[in-house]
Amino acid sequence: MSISSKIIITKSAAETQRFGQKLARQLNPGDLVCLSGGLGAGKTCLVQGIARGLQVKDYVNSPTFKIINEYAGKMPVYHFDLYRLEGLTDLQGLGYEEYFYGQGVSLVEWAEKITPFLPKQYLRIELRRIDEHTRKVILTDWRKKK
Repeated sequence: MSISSKIIITKSAAETQRFGQKLARQLNPGDLVCLSGGLGAGKTCLVQGIARGLQVKDYVNSPTFKIINEYAGKMPVYHFDLYRLEGLTDLQGLGYEEYFYGQGVSLVEWAEKITPFLPKQYLRIELRRIDEHTRKVILTDWRKKK
């Protein structure tokens, strides 16, 4: 994927999900997508679109109480929600490396909580709530150029 920096405005949850579906076409096994934004910013909505774009048939919801949900699709999808993460040792106990460096796509909500554990290559997406329906989606590619 080659995104240097891009801003998208979505005007509904359905539009945010459609954007996620389009983004999914560019994802490959081993990709890590780090999502940030306040409560209600649309992170899980975007994840739902990405999962749909990766042909996940299950209903995708926030794994807030489990920290991670795994889904089968075109490739494995690992959905992390780190909102309730107590500390970095909680993440280590999950074996996060197997997910981040595995054969699936890792989608991490509240990724800013684990900055020291993030690999050098990942896509950062910040979602900002403009109003009840409108979201500003800011994509920043932190990938090293090959």
